[in-house]
Amino acid sequence: MHRLLLLLTFSTIIFSQGFLPKIEYNPKKYIAHRIDQPIIIDGKLNDAQWDNVEWTDNFVDIEGSLKPNPFFNTKVKMLWDSSYFYFGAQLEEPHVWATLTQRDAVIFKDNDFEIFLDPDGDTHNYYELEINALGTEWDLLLLKPYHDGSKVAIDSWDIAGLKSKVFIDGTINDPSDTDIGWSLEIAIPWQVLEEAAPNFHPEIGEQWKVNFSRVHWNRDVINQEYIKTKDKEYNWVWSPQGHIYMHIPELWGLVQFEDIKNDLNTVVFKENNNDRIKWALRQIYYQQRNYNEKNGFYSKSLKELNLSTSPVENVPWPPKIYITSSGWEASLVWSNKTYFIRKDGLVWIQ
Repeated sequence: MHRLLLLLTFSTIIFSQGFLPKIEYNPKKYIAHRIDQPIIIDGKLNDAQWDNVEWTDNFVDIEGSLKPNPFFNTKVKMLWDSSYFYFGAQLEEPHVWATLTQRDAVIFKDNDFEIFLDPDGDTHNYYELEINALGTEWDLLLLKPYHDGSKVAIDSWDIAGLKSKVFIDGTINDPSDTDIGWSLEIAIPWQVLEEAAPNFHPEIGEQWKVNFSRVHWNRDVINQEYIKTKDKEYNWVWSPQGHIYMHIPELWGLVQFEDIKNDLNTVVFKENNNDRIKWALRQIYYQQRNYNEKNGFYSKSLKELNLSTSPVENVPWPPKIYITSSGWEASLVWSNKTYFIRKDGLVWIQ
């Protein structure tokens, strides 16, 4: 089945069952430090700049605590400079294999590593990059999540100036030995992200919505070749989604951009009030979808939407809800700013 049709079918299923969060909202957090010398992109993560920064937490199942932890470890480091957003990933895998060599093929049919970026956190106009162990790339611009539209993915979009390299710690496509795994280094130019980014490149203290996914398939060895089994794939991620579905950008992790790391100064992750308020408004979006599925129309009553009180602690309540010709819109005022959300899930601030 074509990727878009597959994802549209799946998103229809989960919404028809009532699309509400299945796990506690607790996005992973990471501080990405600036560097003043570029990374050499060779896949090995042996540049001195990597030594000075922390790994993310090991990946978990995409459904979080609802499923067991992965049986192979995956972790990531992030850095940045005036030109690039750098990613270094390490994937434990005793039998490294890949088959796809054509750019923009459906890379997750192989084992792969995936990056998701929503710079302004509005859940629209976000980016996806997938890479397999052969270094084959698939990059996408998503106008909105699949469940909020039909023709939302732009396959023809390319990350101009992308740098990526895979290093195999072992031998690829050779079942006769046991490998350590594979690692990647990736540099994404800020310029290609500026359409959805608040600034040309991040300012100190700025936070972006980011997530990572690793798709892993079971395989057999037949006639000295790796053959993918018919088992369902595993989906392992940095910040869990609660559903087997990556295209819920509001559930992605938060990356805070900071200056060059200095051991004399401790940098802390800042409380993101914008994210908390967006999450509170997101509950209206979820409840409106479920209400419409049941009743065939939308409601402007917080009581009917089971949202008489604030769903997020210390978020001012109530918001205003308007029924519009295209569906509905809601707004909430906090600290001299007005936050909005509408039927298709877009959030923005004025």
